[in-house]
Amino acid sequence: MLTSSRTRFYAANFAIPLVCAAVVFLMFDMTRIDIAFSNLLFDPVTQTFPLDKVHLFEKITHKWARIIPNWTAEIALVGAMLSFVWPLLKTHKRPRLDNFLQRSKAAPVLRFACEHRRDFLFVVFAFAICTGVIHFLKAHTSVYCPIETTLYGGKIAHLEWYNNFQLFKEAGDGRCWPGGHASGGFTMLALYFVARAYRWRHAKALMVGALLLGFIYGTTRVLQGWHYMSHTFWAGIFVWLSCLLTALAFYGRARLELPVLKKSERADAPTDLQSSKPDVRPSLS
Repeated sequence: MLTSSRTRFYAANFAIPLVCAAVVFLMFDMTRIDIAFSNLLFDPVTQTFPLDKVHLFEKITHKWARIIPNWTAEIALVGAMLSFVWPLLKTHKRPRLDNFLQRSKAAPVLRFACEHRRDFLFVVFAFAICTGVIHFLKAHTSVYCPIETTLYGGKIAHLEWYNNFQLFKEAGDGRCWPGGHASGGFTMLALYFVARAYRWRHAKALMVGALLLGFIYGTTRVLQGWHYMSHTFWAGIFVWLSCLLTALAFYGRARLELPVLKKSERADAPTDLQSSKPDVRPSLS
């Protein structure tokens, strides 16, 4: 039973992304599908991607869109810092301070942050690790964006990521593979793993929402000529694996593979969550 459960967990969370990686590599990196799709968006007369010149489109889809992952990361960071404040206050020894915090409604916030320290720290670490992985891959493959290549009026020759990969040093100045903007949306998958650890029955909907957000972010940059479509898929694969490994380190496989709570079990959820509430220290699976 335990072996079967473990097998299902790794098949769903590791095998499927790896199969997706193989499919993306064979369908896109080994063919010219990416280029064919970008050709449809390129105006050969003006030698531009028309949507790249629409400032409102750029502002809404590239500038403003950053608000969602940025605010999520900032809230998690603030929550992680506040989680250390409540134990230091020692309100049980300071009744006046305790009364003040209760009246100002600060006490529930500080207690909540302390109780969910691991969750806040996980989100902070997951965002940081995902960002680090994407930046590493960008620097060590040096892929230039379509709009920068000779295929679309640029000055740099088109090159696939595997033709220029350098493990121990930066490969050049290109910074286009995987999709950075798409990865910003995909990092919201960290919230899915938090929901999964607490067996929230809407965790899958949260996962779908994060995936859709990443695909939307990535697609808008494809339309502007700043990425190929495969860059978005690669970003999603690497972010998923990064979040998964970080979640395993913080929560452990046994907790992540528990079935989500059914609607009829909602009344018992607080007891289940309290009994499975983690320490504030991460533990490797």
